[in-house]
Amino acid sequence: MSARYPLSARLLHWAMAALLLSMLCLGAAMVDRWQPWATEALQLHKALGLLALLLLLVRLLNRLRFRAPALPDEMPAAQRTIAHLSHLGLYALMLALPLTGWAMQGAAGLPQQLFGLVLPALMDADLARYGLLRELHAWLAYGLLALVLLHAGAALHHAWVRRDGLLARMGFGAGHARENAANEPAAVDGASPFAGHAAADSSEVSRP
Repeated sequence: MSARYPLSARLLHWAMAALLLSMLCLGAAMVDRWQPWATEALQLHKALGLLALLLLLVRLLNRLRFRAPALPDEMPAAQRTIAHLSHLGLYALMLALPLTGWAMQGAAGLPQQLFGLVLPALMDADLARYGLLRELHAWLAYGLLALVLLHAGAALHHAWVRRDGLLARMGFGAGHARENAANEPAAVDGASPFAGHAAADSSEVSRP
């Protein structure tokens, strides 16, 4: 049974997963339709995007504090490579989506607010740029959804088919593996925030 990630990493992981799924569902519900509730849904979508950006930064800083548990020895090299690349893709999209959404607000000439605080625009108003950013934002969201489904499918495959304890590394409860002393938060000189964090960082999937 694999050792688990520290509690801080597990809490941040599942909080991010909940935010991403909420944003994706809101975004899909608003596509090509405008209902009376759409204005409120759009504002909630924007707020959740900024919260996801903040949470991602906290998660990356927290990741520097510990070394990720090792992947199972029997895991094929090809799967390790795919997991690592898909995880890098998830982080890139979780960063790009909220940033493009924020930039869209500036290009549309609209203020971006979070809890009543007006944030600076990332670019000047420009309707042509707004159209391009809107298209890019949509395609990035499709990419994030695809990686989330791949990530979740891989995690379930390890849980139900391979049964190698990989999913349990992000789980909770006494039924999961015991904490490993080497897995406790500790400074790691030169450690990459992505190293070894690949497939098992969730049954997650973002990522503006």
